[in-house]
This record gives sequence, structure tokens and C-alpha cells, in this order.
Amino acid sequence: MKKIKYGVIGVGGLGQHHARWASRIETIDLVGIYDIDSSRAEQIASEIKCQGFDSLEDLLSHCDAVSIVTTTSNHCDVALKAIGAGKHVLVEKPIASNLEDADKIITAAEKKGVKLTVGHIERFNPALHALSEYDIRPSFVEAHRLAAFNPRGADVAVVLDLMIHDIDLVLHLIQSPVKAIAASAVSVISDTDDIANARLTFENGAVANLTASRISLQAMRKLRIFQSSGYFSLDLAKKQADLYRLLGDSPAAGEFAIPLGESGKKIGFLQKGNKAQDMLEAELISFADCIINDTPPAVTGAEGREALEVALRVIEESKKAADTLHAHEQ
Repeated sequence: MKKIKYGVIGVGGLGQHHARWASRIETIDLVGIYDIDSSRAEQIASEIKCQGFDSLEDLLSHCDAVSIVTTTSNHCDVALKAIGAGKHVLVEKPIASNLEDADKIITAAEKKGVKLTVGHIERFNPALHALSEYDIRPSFVEAHRLAAFNPRGADVAVVLDLMIHDIDLVLHLIQSPVKAIAASAVSVISDTDDIANARLTFENGAVANLTASRISLQAMRKLRIFQSSGYFSLDLAKKQADLYRLLGDSPAAGEFAIPLGESGKKIGFLQKGNKAQDMLEAELISFADCIINDTPPAVTGAEGREALEVALRVIEESKKAADTLHAHEQ
């Protein structure tokens, strides 16, 4: 079995999990880790029994591919060094802090001929995969992503910290350019926006309403999809999907037929998911597989850029809305 020699750059809250899973996956040979905090690198290296490298360059000289799990502002510099050394790159979301840096990363990967993927981990959620057997053509999507406050992500607005997950999902599901955005956001605890809402209108007529908060007492990650043929409710936290479709034939295996009021029609109900599946494990397996088999990654650099572009537009529109509100208050 071919194995990818792998390195993890940045082993903080999320990076440590990249390293731990990389040490367990059959198609990955974790050669080591690097972190600017040498004591942190030494601690994690000791825990998972791998080498902690003293320099980024030394780590890159020993591996074929890397996860970049540094602060967003450092993604571009680190990614360009890794790509320049001919390494395949998984960069955590968002791909960069601005579009110029995102373009630099994408262009460098294309010129060097290496794989580039972005860590939009919800793409590997079993609840999302439950939709694979359905013809998904959303008319309306509603997303709620609520979390308790964590200083780790508070250096960027909640749109880039949390909402970007759902932005990527709706772009993936709707498959149409965004035509218009209306948004609002407020800062409550941090110096950046902590709560945000955005309404995205797509060129094909679909609409998505996204809400994100990082000051909620109860966590929630839900995505609801409405279309003419059915309704799909995804609990991303539970990795479970409730699937309802208008029956035009007999129920499928495991599907319950439910009368739809007095309409004379029936809907089929099916619940699918896999609570045991770890999404980061699936993401790293997928990345290794695309390198070994020379296939496109599950989430391309271009898709990561598109999610970033929409997120930045949401932030821009929310600032315009705030300025208008303040002008009326004065």
C-alpha cells in the first residue's frame, strides 16, 4: 500500500487533531509536526510519538504533503513555502484572509502541479452525504450555526470563523452564482462581529438565509433545504439527516409513507446518518487518496476562494447596513 509522507504545520486546538488522525490513517505516514511554539510542538510530538521539527523547512524536506493549521493570516506565507517545495497542501478554512492571498496560493499550486484542498470539513459530514441519492435543487436553504464563545476564533469576524462553513455548503448545493447579498452583524464580546445574518440570492432564483453566532448558550449546526420535490433537514452536529420527499411511487427500502394532510398525496420519510464517522478522518483520507490516485480533491482551491469571496461580501454588506443604521440614529 502506498503511503503519503505527511507533516502538520501548526498543532494548536485544531492542528493537534490533524496530527493525531494523520498518525492513525493507513495511507498516511506522519513524519512529523512543526509549530512556532516549540514547547507545544514538543508536547504534541511526545503524545503521538512522532518527530517535532525545529524548522518549517526541515519538516518540508521530509514529507510529500502537509496540513496547514496556522492562524488564517499566516496561511498564504506558509502555503507558498510548502507549494514552492513541491508539497501537496491541505490548508484549513478560510483559504486565506483576503482574495489576493487566495489567488497567490491557487496560482502557485497550479504552476507547481501539486494538489491543493481547503479544509471545509462539513463537506465530509454524513448528514450531507445522505443527500447523495437525491436530486438536490434547492429553492430555499436555511442555516443556523450557533456556538459558545471561544477566544481562539475571535481574531476574525464570525462570518469567517463560523458562517463560512454554511456559505461553502450552500454554494456546493445550489451551484449558481450569488446575485445579491443582504447582511447585518453585531459585535457583542470581541472586537469583531460575533453575530451575523446573511440572505443570499442566487442567479437561478434560489435563496439562502444564514445565521451564525459565537455567543450562544446552546450549540446548533442545522441546515434545512426546501425544494419542490421534498424537504431535507440536516443536523450537522448529530451527523443525521431527516429526509422527506413527495412520493410518486412506492416507498424505498426503509422509507415510511406518511399521508400529507387531506391532499391525497404521501411523503416518504427516511432518517440517515453516521454518528460514528469522524469528519476530519474522512477529510484526511480523501486528501491522501486524491494524491495517490491523482484525482481532484473533494474541495478545490477555487471552491475555497469562492466561499471566501462570498464571506467577504457578507462582511462588507453588514458594514454598510451598520453605517446606515448609525446614520439614522444620529
